[in-house]
Amino acid sequence: MPYYRVVGEIPRKRHVQFRRPDGGLYAEELMGEEGFTSDSSLLYHRHLPTAIIKAEAVTPTEATTLVPNLPLSPRHLRTQDLPTGGDLVTGRGLLAGNADVRMSYAATETPSELYRNSMGDECVYIATGRVRFESTYGVIEAGEGDYVVIPTGTIHRWVPQGRVTAFTIEAAGHIRPPKRYLSKYGQFLEHAPYCERDLRSPGEPLIVEGEEVPVLVRTRGGLTRLVYRNHPFDVVGWDGCLYPYAFNINDFEPIVKRTHAPPPVHQTFEGPNFVICSFCPRPLDFHPDAVPIPYNHHNVDSDELMFYAGGDYTARKGSGIDVGSISLHPAGFTHGPQPGAVEAVIEAVRQGHTQTSELAVMVDTFRPLDLGPAGLSVEDSAYAWTWAR
Repeated sequence: MPYYRVVGEIPRKRHVQFRRPDGGLYAEELMGEEGFTSDSSLLYHRHLPTAIIKAEAVTPTEATTLVPNLPLSPRHLRTQDLPTGGDLVTGRGLLAGNADVRMSYAATETPSELYRNSMGDECVYIATGRVRFESTYGVIEAGEGDYVVIPTGTIHRWVPQGRVTAFTIEAAGHIRPPKRYLSKYGQFLEHAPYCERDLRSPGEPLIVEGEEVPVLVRTRGGLTRLVYRNHPFDVVGWDGCLYPYAFNINDFEPIVKRTHAPPPVHQTFEGPNFVICSFCPRPLDFHPDAVPIPYNHHNVDSDELMFYAGGDYTARKGSGIDVGSISLHPAGFTHGPQPGAVEAVIEAVRQGHTQTSELAVMVDTFRPLDLGPAGLSVEDSAYAWTWAR
């Protein structure tokens, strides 16, 4: 993360004695990225974070096989038709993915067990509902429109407050703000569409008592359930630049031009070989002869997956796209507005329409996306032909 945080109690210097009230030592845990040459945080535990008493392999219950997008085709996946079940970890239905990133959808009311993803960072977009995110760093209260970014290796769980739906992006590396938004020392620059003030992270420690506590761990080798002698939520304080945080999509400040701007102006995060963009309500392009709608475009190096989170999608009217839909437009295919949409929006501007209302999360990948079983189970098979109607 771009800036340093301190939460709870910590000693004055790193790696010095820090004693509990009973005279024993707190146990340090250094969480560090890229071989401890990048961001890190120091956590101080009441008990040893290394003390496990059992380990067992876990067979995944969800279908995870990906298949190529063949024959090459644009796709429309209706997450609205996916069932409610499981939790925000084990209930994820795999929509699409590749070696760099996997995207899933979950709808649930059930708290998750403790979980640690040791394969990469996660970015979980809360589409509807409210949820309490608990971790070794503390608590984040999250709700509709929140991105929750979770560093690799963070032990955490999700506690929904009623029904929650979420679009999940799992990286094979780290998810960070785009470099062009940051100074060489890590501060958000003035041209960035959001800044440190918009980010929410845990504000105080979370202490939970418990013994023989299971934690589901995902690694490149598969799933393991480790049983810890003491509850991992025993951190009395931490400091550093590596921690989970939330950012609400409504705090993204759109960048606008007199004529239509390309998708990079919407970029919110970047990961290994992919970017995450936020499409938010914004003023329409204001050149007197502007065509205030996306032009037909072909991103020759990327597949584009779009989760339609809210609002009205004027450019896609007649395609079947609605709130909760996901479109996949692969490299090799040119896409754009539906027939008639360009003239319709020009006429709307003549009638005084001045702003978009769409809300969407887009993931552009620089390697082809394969299709997951959950996505294929709710595909609108007629979507590819809607431009020819």
